[in-house]
Amino acid sequence: MNRSILIPALLATLSLAACDKPTVVNVPPPAAPVAVPGPAGPQGEAGSPGATGSQGATGSQGETGYQGVEGSQGATGKTGDSTTVIVVPPTPAEPAN
Repeated sequence: MNRSILIPALLATLSLAACDKPTVVNVPPPAAPVAVPGPAGPQGEAGSPGATGSQGATGSQGETGYQGVEGSQGATGKTGDSTTVIVVPPTPAEPAN
C-alpha cells in the first residue's frame, strides 16, 4: 500500500515541477538621445534673378470657310381680314397665408 501512495505523490511532484516555468522579461535598450535643433541663423543674401524664358512660336492662321448656299424665297402670304385680337393679361393670384 505504501507504493500505491508513493507513485501518485511522485507523479504529482513531477507534474507540478514541469509547470513551473520562469517568466522571461525583455528589458528594452536605453533610449537613443534625441537631437534638438538650435536657434535659426541669420538670413542669407538674395539670389540673382533667373533668366527670361523663350517666347513661344506663333501658330499658323486657319483657312477661311466657304460661304453657305442661300435658301429660296417663300411665297407671299394671304392678306388677313380686319379682325383685331386683344390679349388681356391674367389677374395676379392672391398670396397664400
